[in-house]
Amino acid sequence: MSKSIFYHAGCPVCVSAEEDIINLIGASKVEVVHLGEKKTRIPEAEKAGVKSVPALVTPNGNALHINFGASIEDIK
Repeated sequence: MSKSIFYHAGCPVCVSAEEDIINLIGASKVEVVHLGEKKTRIPEAEKAGVKSVPALVTPNGNALHINFGASIEDIK
């Protein structure tokens, strides 16, 4: 994985975190995935260790949970 992946569900907490992440690391270095719109990517997020959103999965495979917007179970 060469980019970080930022998973979110579109809630205000997630949108705010998305803006901050993009400002911090740059839009070209992060893929943004809205799990509410792309539910087919939920298994991928779970496999990467995402338990709640917003979360950032680093190129090294670390899942960093940022604040708390919703659990993966709530998104399903």
